[in-house]
Amino acid sequence: MSQAVDTGAYQRERDRSIEDPEGFWRDAAAAIDWDVEPPIVLDRSDAPYYRWFTGGRLNTCFNALDRHVLAGHGERLALVYDSPVTGTADTYSYSRLLDEVATFAGVLRGLGVEKGDRVLLYMPMVPEAVIAMLATARLGAVHSVVFGGFAPHELAIRIDDATPKVVVSASCGIEPGRVVEYKPMLDRALEAADHTVDATVILQRPQAVAEMGERDHDWRALAAAAEPAGCVSVEATDPLYVLYTSGTTGKPKGIVRDNGGHAVALAWSMRNVYDIGAGDVFWAASDVGWVVGHSYIVYAPLIAGATTVVYEGKPVGTPDASAFWRVIATYGVKALFTAPTAFRAIKKEDPDASLRAGHDLSSLQTLFLAGERLDPDTYHWASDILGIPVVDNWWQTETGWPIAANPRGLEPLPIKPGSPSVIMPGYDVRVLDERGLPVEPGQEGNISIRLPLPPGTLPTLWNDDKRYVDSYLAVFSGYYATGDGGYIDEDGYIFVMGRTDDVINVAGHRLSTGSMEAVVATHPMVAECAVIGVHDQLKGQIPRAFVVLKAGADIDPKQLEKEIVASVRDEIGPVAAFKSVVIVPGLPKTRSGKILRRTMRGIADGRPEAPPSTIDDISVLDVLRPLLQGD
Repeated sequence: MSQAVDTGAYQRERDRSIEDPEGFWRDAAAAIDWDVEPPIVLDRSDAPYYRWFTGGRLNTCFNALDRHVLAGHGERLALVYDSPVTGTADTYSYSRLLDEVATFAGVLRGLGVEKGDRVLLYMPMVPEAVIAMLATARLGAVHSVVFGGFAPHELAIRIDDATPKVVVSASCGIEPGRVVEYKPMLDRALEAADHTVDATVILQRPQAVAEMGERDHDWRALAAAAEPAGCVSVEATDPLYVLYTSGTTGKPKGIVRDNGGHAVALAWSMRNVYDIGAGDVFWAASDVGWVVGHSYIVYAPLIAGATTVVYEGKPVGTPDASAFWRVIATYGVKALFTAPTAFRAIKKEDPDASLRAGHDLSSLQTLFLAGERLDPDTYHWASDILGIPVVDNWWQTETGWPIAANPRGLEPLPIKPGSPSVIMPGYDVRVLDERGLPVEPGQEGNISIRLPLPPGTLPTLWNDDKRYVDSYLAVFSGYYATGDGGYIDEDGYIFVMGRTDDVINVAGHRLSTGSMEAVVATHPMVAECAVIGVHDQLKGQIPRAFVVLKAGADIDPKQLEKEIVASVRDEIGPVAAFKSVVIVPGLPKTRSGKILRRTMRGIADGRPEAPPSTIDDISVLDVLRPLLQGD
């Protein structure tokens, strides 16, 4: 007999958030400084395009910086920069960070950036990336950050969709053992894009100084001459940023985040989910190019008055598997948030955790893991070596903050390995069958969220309301479809079992197999192909391509693999971790011609997959089975 979750603070808050969302979120909004208090908390007038805090006005940068300084906390530590790849470190008080953000906002204003304009960032993990994001928000403009590892082709697509007035970049990023020059990739992207930007601002780094052209401006030269800019008040419903995520069609989707709902939700989550308040040190070991970086490196810690850590390094290799322990001990980190793949990498290099010896980890109270499913083996290993709660939490780029977690600040609950615990207040999660009907506890189905979504989640897609509805709301009437499958047990704990579409999760990064297939299919020898995500001990999933050669094609398999891998690396970027190409005589399909990718994934992961009744030729699957299993 399982023990049900006690009806305590968590259950009371969640019940209220569902029964009285306006009252619940009106109270939560008191944590934010408003220029104009919102007269309407939940605007249902244009459903399904729900809006939060309509009529309210604020500035997100003011809430992250100015208000703390005005309250007398300017000397409190706001940001720690630690870069083992360059051997440098730096600290920023709230006053210093505010000064630098206001100055760079002046730089952007001098280049013509105004409220509502877009600024695209293509930056490494340096403080200037945070400064540029906050400076854009200060002006009421909209930033769109593109992960520095993305290839020029992908960057060009995002430039064309966001149509930025200015692009902010750096001369290079630093990876273990190599320098990645960003400026040549940016130049190629700008040449390939249809949209023309007014200017680029380049942060010159000594590891690779970039050649500058007519549209290029040096960050430090402009900053030296700039007049600081004040905060521009915006509507709560105005966009703060656009962040692109992979779509199943291969065309990225621009997730819109508004100003008001975002600030309220992040303030609530820092206090109630992560148990972080003013003066605490919070480290999200991610990248500003991903949603975790936006929410929990930049905005949430600073809105809470905490200290955030910007780490330019890896869990291993910079210099070894002790890197995380050193950072925690050096800065007194209270909570670490990272992806399970980081701890799998540490475990692989140092299985007995011998390198943690000599590092004082007494400050660390909680380890939060997210970005992919936390497998029980990694959970137990991390729990054993750290002796603290290891907390899974589940959310998406689209939601911006956790759908499910263990609310450590509100009411710590028992932890169940394999589950991100319980549904957070504001989210009305149901598990539905294929007809859209709720299933019984313990039965798997489609994890869906009843509308309206809570504050901080996406109100729509950038310039594409129709795709927003078609992608998320059209699957089940009245629900947002997460695209994930799983179940909720009798205790109310949710178990997320994996994607129901063809987007895969590589080391916490969601990538479209459709985009990879498009690249693979361009090879002159390839007739057709399928790319699937297969289980990987370290990265969670990695892509594997299965290709059917054109009739008469004659090429060495290793050479084919080398050429295709190079093409994917060039078009998608090394973040895809694409390394495996298998030649097969045919691909299993339905009678209508749809490739049975889900069946292929199941076989590759070692699950007993019965052939679907719609299969066209079962002999193709029989031939493919040993190749999928790697035999």
